[in-house]
Amino acid sequence: MKSNNFEKVQKHRNFFALLAVAVGIAGFALLLHAKEFDMPPDTETLKPGPGVESAAMCTACHSPDYLATQPPMPRTFWKAEVTKMIEKYGAPIPTNQVDAITDYLVATYGKKETTKTAAK
Repeated sequence: MKSNNFEKVQKHRNFFALLAVAVGIAGFALLLHAKEFDMPPDTETLKPGPGVESAAMCTACHSPDYLATQPPMPRTFWKAEVTKMIEKYGAPIPTNQVDAITDYLVATYGKKETTKTAAK
């Protein structure tokens, strides 16, 4: 009886070892056939303005085209977005650049706020 159980265990071990090898080979084959994609060239550049050098850090992950397609948003939105990129996605932006980037985004891509709205 003991040897029968031992043989079953050995068969299961052999099966899973073979399965692991097969999965590894299949994964390696997929890597060999991975496709590379050429991204289209950017059609936009960052608009000139104070803080454009700081905002250029954003282009490590985002195309200037991406900014150009965003609707005009207020300061609270842009500051929250910059902060989210740093805290949630690990953007390599020094925290002392958040205000400079936010100022740039508001001035060049932001929603024009009225005096009443800006005072709040």
